[in-house]
Amino acid sequence: MKNAQPSLLFRLWRFTWKLMLGFFVLSISSVLLFRWIPVPVTPLMLIRCVQQKMDGKPITLKKSWEPLDKLAPDLQLAVVCSEDQNFLRHHGFDYEAIEKALDYNDNHKRKRGASTISQQTAKNVFLWPGRSWVRKGLEVYFTFLIECCWNKERIMTVYLNVIEMGDGIYGAEAASKECFHKTAHTLNKSECATIAAVLPNPLKFNAAHPDAYIQARRMWILNQMGLWGGVLNYHPTDKK
Repeated sequence: MKNAQPSLLFRLWRFTWKLMLGFFVLSISSVLLFRWIPVPVTPLMLIRCVQQKMDGKPITLKKSWEPLDKLAPDLQLAVVCSEDQNFLRHHGFDYEAIEKALDYNDNHKRKRGASTISQQTAKNVFLWPGRSWVRKGLEVYFTFLIECCWNKERIMTVYLNVIEMGDGIYGAEAASKECFHKTAHTLNKSECATIAAVLPNPLKFNAAHPDAYIQARRMWILNQMGLWGGVLNYHPTDKK
């Protein structure tokens, strides 16, 4: 009996160590793999399919992967202006925005988030929706990984191809065809701003039929795009 306890603890430690090692190998391998190949499906897509089935709705999963040069440049700028204006400058986390959100949330019942596009991409590709500390911790981990292994163009490419943009609609190409009956490459500036305006709650708002709130957000985003000069330059120091 005296030798059984250490043996049990050793087996438990060995199992935990193998589990952690397997997680690190799998997570790092996945991040490296998705640096080069399209993301086939995400946990959120599968969760939404199950929810649709449980609600008695037909299972809908519309998505179409497109490279960055096949997505309207105005759409890239619109989502940066709407979701993360420090996207090109931070390394995954906007600490100034986090501090402002914490101060705001201390004095308001309606909470404000400060997730960057990098964080949203990490969450959408590798994790599930939720606000638990475990999920937030994993979000930090995967955000660090993609910022180390991907460049900003790749993060934007993945973001615009997997983000939820409606009920069963994922990615810019599917949203563009569903809402405007055209490819994402041919979206005009106003349509890009409209799509960006619904991203905070794509299940509530509809880019094809924007209400007064979305129209106001669209105008704000268009104004921000103008202040940026209408161009999202991934390499501002590259001058020829």
